[in-house]
Amino acid sequence: MSSHSTVAVVAALAFAVALAGCKPQPDDHGADSAGVDRPEVGIVTLRPQAVAMTAELPGRVVASQTAEVRPQVSGIVQQRLFTEGSEVAEGAALYQIDPAPYQAAYDSAVAALQKAEAAVPSAQAKSERYQGLVKQNAVSKQDFDDAVAALAQAKAEVATAKAAVETARINLDYTTIKAPIGGRTDRSSLTPGALVTAGQTSLLTTIRTLDPIFVDVIQSSTNLLNLRQAIDSGRLKVSGPHVAVKLKLENGAIYSLTGKLEFSEANVSTSTGTVTLRAVFPNPQRLLLPGMYARAVVEEGVAPDSFLVPQRAVTRNTKGEAVAMFLDKDGKAEERVLSVIRSVGNNWLIGAGVRDGDRVIVEGTQYVRPGQMAAGTEVVVDDTTGEVRERLPRQRRAARPGAEP
Repeated sequence: MSSHSTVAVVAALAFAVALAGCKPQPDDHGADSAGVDRPEVGIVTLRPQAVAMTAELPGRVVASQTAEVRPQVSGIVQQRLFTEGSEVAEGAALYQIDPAPYQAAYDSAVAALQKAEAAVPSAQAKSERYQGLVKQNAVSKQDFDDAVAALAQAKAEVATAKAAVETARINLDYTTIKAPIGGRTDRSSLTPGALVTAGQTSLLTTIRTLDPIFVDVIQSSTNLLNLRQAIDSGRLKVSGPHVAVKLKLENGAIYSLTGKLEFSEANVSTSTGTVTLRAVFPNPQRLLLPGMYARAVVEEGVAPDSFLVPQRAVTRNTKGEAVAMFLDKDGKAEERVLSVIRSVGNNWLIGAGVRDGDRVIVEGTQYVRPGQMAAGTEVVVDDTTGEVRERLPRQRRAARPGAEP
């Protein structure tokens, strides 16, 4: 080989070595062993946690007590003694019916009682006198029996007169129509001067107790069975004897005070397959009114050592199964079938298919296929919106323009 050929070979080898020194080395985050760039994906590392289980159920606000006010005696209404729409206490006077005829009936009954009571001493004395004389055969046995009967009749007439007085007194009291319960009044259906009759069908007004107030919600019998089975199996822990309830109002606002579950009905509706639950809430500001629509958020219990997977990470395969993409420790993507129990906010509660430390892909799943290498960046998913809100810094050197190879 000539000297010129030897020099050319040495120069070529030196150039090749220089190129090899400048070639980028495989990076666990950016390229695979073949030198192909890995797609960038957002991941969330799963950890077991205690998950508060809630159920959001539709319901209606109901007054804790309702009383329809009707007259119990007939007469002319003289006065309305309350302000429409105001709060009244139990026993407060609402209407005044003309008491004159009932006062007269009461006075007459009192007089009849006095007359009956006046006849008792005479009958008592005659009976006692005849009792001594009959032993001496001074009076006949028949006269003595008549005297005893007369005394008993006089006492009976007193008892009858007392009952008549009490009846008259009750009717006289009924001329003042009083509130049977405390609460807020509706509008009055009549004005002073109107004639009312005992037992009429039309209402004078309605009183509703608004503090505390009830919210009746409905839950499907299927969900109720699932809840009881979860509690019995230990998958769900109930905290305390009282179930706390939050209330979401019609405008989407959360009611500031917490209620508690009062009871559930002991029957299932045959037409809807639902069970009615009743929650009681304090209502000091009278913000909740009967008839309002609301959604009750019922705290069913706590599921210990549970896994939550963001809903954005879960899709369905051709079989309809819930699946998600994961990154293994080597950065290889794999697809798994998950057992989804229920939704918790913007997450899925998973029953099977995940382990502690699994890295689920929540962003960029469209860029990877099972078995493909990918570079994962830890992200934070907002539980309220379900969107990625933060990307955590990665521990690697970023490539800079003009950096030395």
